[in-house]
Amino acid sequence: MVCGLGWLAATGTASAHGGSLAGGGRESLTIPTWLFLSTGGAAVGASFLLASFVTDRAFIERIHGWGRPLSGGFEGILRLAGQVVGLAGLAAVLVVGFLGPTNARTNLAILLVWVGWWAGLAMTTYLVGNSWATLNPFKTLAGILPTLNRRYPARVGSWPAVGGLLVLVWVEVVSPLADQPRLLASVVAGYGVATLVGAFIFGPDDWFAHADPVERVFRYYGRFAPFGRDEDGLRLRLPGMDLSTPRLVDGPDEVAFVVALLWVTTYDGLVTTPAWRDLTTPIVESGVPPHLLYPVALAIGFAFFLGVYRLAVRFARDISDTYLAPAVLAQRFAPPLVAIAVGYHFAHYLGYFLVLAPSLAIALTSPFANPAVVPTVDLPAWFGALALASVIIGHLVAIWVAHAAAYDLFPARLQAIRSQYPFIAVMVFYTMTSLWVVSQPEVALPHL
Repeated sequence: MVCGLGWLAATGTASAHGGSLAGGGRESLTIPTWLFLSTGGAAVGASFLLASFVTDRAFIERIHGWGRPLSGGFEGILRLAGQVVGLAGLAAVLVVGFLGPTNARTNLAILLVWVGWWAGLAMTTYLVGNSWATLNPFKTLAGILPTLNRRYPARVGSWPAVGGLLVLVWVEVVSPLADQPRLLASVVAGYGVATLVGAFIFGPDDWFAHADPVERVFRYYGRFAPFGRDEDGLRLRLPGMDLSTPRLVDGPDEVAFVVALLWVTTYDGLVTTPAWRDLTTPIVESGVPPHLLYPVALAIGFAFFLGVYRLAVRFARDISDTYLAPAVLAQRFAPPLVAIAVGYHFAHYLGYFLVLAPSLAIALTSPFANPAVVPTVDLPAWFGALALASVIIGHLVAIWVAHAAAYDLFPARLQAIRSQYPFIAVMVFYTMTSLWVVSQPEVALPHL
């Protein structure tokens, strides 16, 4: 449920996959793919060369340390209002999901979860700030209910969040969550029960800090946003700069979660490309069950992305000739990957949200109505360029954040620059992968 929202096409038909671009789906490019991908990769590489010229540590610190404190006088009222809105949204999803119209085009639960929450609210999280920490209805309920306050096992860390993210994506991919409101409401209810049980046993603070995958996704997205919170309260900062904060990622489990966040966002678009269909058709025809194929591919892809990142860490340690352990480098250079995930999420879902926002507005005003015609927005032909630009911008921000992290971590200028070579190679790989997925025409999810 965390990744891969549905695409309700301009006709209103629900589908659980494929972030929208112009016209209700991705369209193939008119320029050669190799030229498009090589240009995107070259742009990322060139940006690294330009960033390398900025070696003034004081200047880098000023850029990343810039901010303005914000007044928090209405913070208590806003928090209470947000909690009420979150609870009302959960109630709407459950009630309308179970009792409302079965048509996915008009059901408020479908539109609220996929359009309002994962497309709209997720975009506001990295464009403005993380309001989900307040809106989260399960956290609000967990704060009211009693708890056993058992000690959360430190050795477990955030691995439940990593596994939970992959499981949620697998469930979303293989099931028609964007087609069947009753099923969606059941999954939301089941997720809520599991969350509240975990919070009851270990306490809401530990559970939502470590084990809850949805809370962690929004938390990392929120660190990209211009509005955030530090020890002094609310603060305005430059977008993406907070990702250079030391110990933002602390441990191999959190490194794995960041890589998983990047991978599942890519995977959700990958499975609706013609290449995936062509690759998997002979595999399925040979007798491999499709429902087994998707989770296996999800796990293998995650292991591959994580392996590539860890390999870059080893090369970075050797090239920079540092005494720092590989684990330290892995944790310090993982946060920039969040910027890449942000760019791809925005590319994947901006058009989707804009097209279906009128349908969501109608459903909010008449949650139990089932109109024959639902309004949508026709996007202009040039709109797809915004998606491609957002992917590039996300990678450029990631390069600058990694550049700042390197200068914070290494005392010597050349040591800092050399340490980034393997990570830039990985980012170019991620860039070209994301651009390739975005540039492909969208097809129906094969074999399911």
